[in-house]
Amino acid sequence: MSAMFKPRVWFALVVLFCASVLGFALYVQHVEFLEPCPLCVLQRIAFMWIGASALISVIHNPGMTGRWVYAALVALGAIAGSLVAGRHIWLQSLPPGQVPDCGMSLNYMLDSLPFTEVVTTLFYGSGECAKVDWTVAGLSMPWWTLFCYIGISVATLLVVSSSRGK
Repeated sequence: MSAMFKPRVWFALVVLFCASVLGFALYVQHVEFLEPCPLCVLQRIAFMWIGASALISVIHNPGMTGRWVYAALVALGAIAGSLVAGRHIWLQSLPPGQVPDCGMSLNYMLDSLPFTEVVTTLFYGSGECAKVDWTVAGLSMPWWTLFCYIGISVATLLVVSSSRGK
C-alpha cells in the first residue's frame, strides 16, 4: 500500500486541504472583497469541522475502530456541508422573482437572536445567498464546495476501509 493511502497520511492531507480551502475563502473575502453570505459561513464551519476531525485523527493515530470513528466525523461534516451547499445551489438557481429577501446581518443575528434561531435562519439563507459573484468553469463556489465535500468523504471512507489493521 502506498504511503498516500495510509489513514494517518490521508487525514493529514485532509487537514492541509481544508486549511487551503479556508485560506482561499479568506483570500476571496479580504483581498477580492467578496463578503461571505450566511450559507458560505456555514460551509466554512463544515470545512473547519472536517479539518479538526482529521487533525485529531493525525495526532491520535488510532487503531481500526478509532479510524472509523474519525472517518464518520469527517463524513458527518461533509454531509452537513453538502446539505448547506445544496441549499445554496438551489437558492442560486431561483429566478429573480422567487429569491427570498435579504435578511439581517450575521453579526446582528448573533447579538439579538437565540443561537438556535440564528442557525435556522442561516440555513434558510437569504437574497444575498442567491447572488453569484464568483465562478470557475461556469460553476459557482457552492458547486465546488459540494464536489470537495463529496470527494473528501468518499475518499476518506475508501482509505479507511482499505487499511485493514495497518
